[in-house]
Amino acid sequence: MGRPLVLALLALLLAGCARTGPVATVTPPTAAPAAFALREVASGFEEPLLLVSAHDGTGTLYVVEQTGRVWTLDHRLFLNLSGKTAPGGERGLLGLAFAPDFAASGVVYASYTDLNGDSILERYHTRGDAPPDLVLKVDQPYPNHNGGDVVFGPDGWLWYGLGDGGSGGDPQANGQNPDALLASLLRLDVSHGNATPEIWAKGLRNPWRFSFDRANGDLWIGDVGQDRWEEIDHVAAPLRPGLNFGWNAYEGNHAYPGGVPPFSAVTPPVAEYSHDEGCSVTGGYVYRGAAIPSLVGAYLFSDYCSGHLWTLRPSGSDWSLAQPLDAGASVSSFGEDDAGELYVVDHGGRILKIVPG
Repeated sequence: MGRPLVLALLALLLAGCARTGPVATVTPPTAAPAAFALREVASGFEEPLLLVSAHDGTGTLYVVEQTGRVWTLDHRLFLNLSGKTAPGGERGLLGLAFAPDFAASGVVYASYTDLNGDSILERYHTRGDAPPDLVLKVDQPYPNHNGGDVVFGPDGWLWYGLGDGGSGGDPQANGQNPDALLASLLRLDVSHGNATPEIWAKGLRNPWRFSFDRANGDLWIGDVGQDRWEEIDHVAAPLRPGLNFGWNAYEGNHAYPGGVPPFSAVTPPVAEYSHDEGCSVTGGYVYRGAAIPSLVGAYLFSDYCSGHLWTLRPSGSDWSLAQPLDAGASVSSFGEDDAGELYVVDHGGRILKIVPG
């Protein structure tokens, strides 16, 4: 599997070079026989970034293209925002979340960068002629690190991940600014008409896909690193606000040169890997399907550049990491259907399903 990955220690690794935390003995990552394989189930999409379910009882899956279009898996156009965004690089239509009552309301929430490059969160009424409602606009000083993922959490609130504003190294120090919406994981109580964002966590450089474990409500985040380290963050339920994941005082589990000292105690990652193994982490899901019993409880994630696909599991007080296979794709996202089966989104245009190996 190439150079071995390095699990992020939850303890002091080297004086002045790592975060402090509870002492834990980590299990080194190992090559593992693949308990699963990837099977192509759809293709022909233009720069797909996401696969989501409406959870409305129909089993329909929706493919979100960076171009601004949303299609069903069988290529029926569902939503077209292509005139509102200028896709390219890290801009475009970046997130989509179906309201918990979508079956009755037809409401979806779209996250995109507008023609000026600013982050927009809008509510769309997909039935009838009602215009979209602006929920939140966040000015973006640079064209990268937009984040943009939106997910309804177990609490019924809409969670919205934003990067640090871009450039390199967080020049505006948003990561450790407790009042900045950038570099944050936000919550919005949109179901009760409250669009005022709550800054739930800080210290994120570019959270590229986060998810909640459907079995226990745990939160998982893939946070893209700067020049050396990519990280996976995990927060066990019950989820409490006020966390600081450390950027730009830390990159992964390592002190970042010239970073701003953290304003509060830092929550370290549970896993990290160096840029010898990739360049941009893609967060995934905990597998809770029935087709692959040996995979149940494993968190799957990948890297956009290398296509490595890893599994991460709790092992007592430690974490066990393995790389079962290479996706052979530029993995831009994962998807989860109503049954808990998982999919891989290839930015090149394909949707791959994780199936028994």
